[in-house]
Amino acid sequence: MRCIKCGEKAIMELPRHNSAFCKPDYLEYFETQVARVIRRHRMFDRNDRILVGVSGGKDSLSLWHVLARMGYKAAGLHIHLGIGEYSSLSYEKALCFSRQRGLELFTVDLAKEHGMNVTELSRTLRRAPCSGCGLSKRYILNREAYERGFDTVATGHNLDDETAVLLGNILHWQIRHLARQSPVLPSTGGRLVKRVKPLFMLTERETAAYALLHGIDYIVEECPNALKAKSLLYKDALARIEAESPGAKQRFLTHFLQDAQPRLQVGADDHVLRDCVACGQPTTAELCAFCRMWRQASERAEKRKRYRETASAREMKTAGEQS
Repeated sequence: MRCIKCGEKAIMELPRHNSAFCKPDYLEYFETQVARVIRRHRMFDRNDRILVGVSGGKDSLSLWHVLARMGYKAAGLHIHLGIGEYSSLSYEKALCFSRQRGLELFTVDLAKEHGMNVTELSRTLRRAPCSGCGLSKRYILNREAYERGFDTVATGHNLDDETAVLLGNILHWQIRHLARQSPVLPSTGGRLVKRVKPLFMLTERETAAYALLHGIDYIVEECPNALKAKSLLYKDALARIEAESPGAKQRFLTHFLQDAQPRLQVGADDHVLRDCVACGQPTTAELCAFCRMWRQASERAEKRKRYRETASAREMKTAGEQS
């Protein structure tokens, strides 16, 4: 297998492009793809301050690395979710990456800020961990970007992520979600910061190769809470299709964005954004979903605490009477 550009031995084959690259040409290919997406979708320019959501995984660290190499003013934000050893290791990877490259990293600790980590929140609300986790990350990323004066939030969602979300939304006919699925979610004014996905046309495998070739040390383990997520089922199904028809995932997403989404956007969402009465962040209701979730969690936690205290007092009283 030879590199299609220079004829040297290739180290990376890309069946969907019917091509293969040596190390230097593959790194150039990857960065060219990112630059092209940024330019084509007008994601940001050299004057913008960009806040990268950094988990410690290959996608977010590769994105941060690419933007820094391109000369963009990009800082990172890591949200410590409190998912045991996984979160601790994720934070270490993000912190080590930023220090090695002299990049600015901000950190928000969910448990310190709200009194519960993702696992405790899930148990308190009796709902899947990914639900509260995703909502919390989106909220905190936007809030921190707005309060720190950033122009854009960038996340490391790749082609596999985007097509899995697309398939899930189609299977459940989530029209409003489909209407908003885009590599660029523009700011609508106020406190809502523009959100972009510069890696959305690159696969997970391609991003992993870029990280390895640049010596980026990232957390390899998957989040333990995501092991039963439906997105993994959708990714597996799409991977099987891709294996039989290289380029299927790219065509699936590209044709959706070009042909279907513009029609879905017309009248798909007639809600008006307003400021949340509790936190001031943008919402379509009086109280934003984040504040509603955490208020409910706090109320349930307090109710359980009172129940335990009452039960303990009864036990002590019974023990005293018996003695």
